[in-house]
Amino acid sequence: MLSDKKILVTGVTGQIGFPLARFLAEKNEVWGVARFADEQNKERVEGLGVRTFTLDLNSKDYGTLPTDFDHVVHFAVFQGPIADYDLAISNNAEATGILMQHCRSAKSVLVASTNSVYKPNKNPWHLYHESDPLGDSTVTHSPTYGISKISQEAVARTMSRVLDLPTTIARINASYGDNGGLPKYHCEAIAADKPIILRDSAPSPYSPIHETDLAHQVSHLLEAASTPSTIVNWCGDEVVTAEDWCAFFGSLLGKTPQLLYENVPGSQSGGAADPGFRKSITGPCKISWMDGMASFAEHHVK
Repeated sequence: MLSDKKILVTGVTGQIGFPLARFLAEKNEVWGVARFADEQNKERVEGLGVRTFTLDLNSKDYGTLPTDFDHVVHFAVFQGPIADYDLAISNNAEATGILMQHCRSAKSVLVASTNSVYKPNKNPWHLYHESDPLGDSTVTHSPTYGISKISQEAVARTMSRVLDLPTTIARINASYGDNGGLPKYHCEAIAADKPIILRDSAPSPYSPIHETDLAHQVSHLLEAASTPSTIVNWCGDEVVTAEDWCAFFGSLLGKTPQLLYENVPGSQSGGAADPGFRKSITGPCKISWMDGMASFAEHHVK
């Protein structure tokens, strides 16, 4: 575990950024960057002992934000609902380059990417490997997401070489926990007797990873940073279908899940990933999918 380090976490109000900052703040000086449009979110972050700094990362002027961070953990992300690729690439890719330039004296940078960068494979059980082809995977809530994250990876890889800044690019697959994520949203829908829309047709496999495992693995991924960049799938060790976890929630809540399928051309039906390389860096995950999902099903759904 990292200790006595000065760490910058971007996207600190987000689903993963918040619990990760909470974990890191236990033994480090953590700065949290976000737009903080909601003052309550800022107060919530400060309650963790995190120093907040209001900033649009796509701005050229970072003001008085320090430059002497030991490590940078970049979780800030733009997911726009409209097909404005210029806006998405500017916020996800260009902003990453500006951030890395500002923090060029850091020992290492961890850039959070996504499984959505992969070109969809027709086999739903295919485990995406880091060397697999990339492509414009369609994500229904944000049509620009996949291509703008591929662009982000390209910028991060370039800046790592130009600045000689050790970098890890981690492609997240189905992160979840008490603070949110796809399984939790499905659990809440089942509890409220609302339908769940899945892409294409059954099965819908994922490699879910709990926020606790994400937090504990950050230090290892920062240690693995290199120039050129280290690229790794940041996914769980178990392959689980959305159908299976919905059935699990249904059994815990005494409900019958309502599953609907929507044919979205160019989308992944789920997208499990190969955890082999990540396990060689971090070791195995500690939270099983049933334990992780049972926790918020019991304590966060009324």
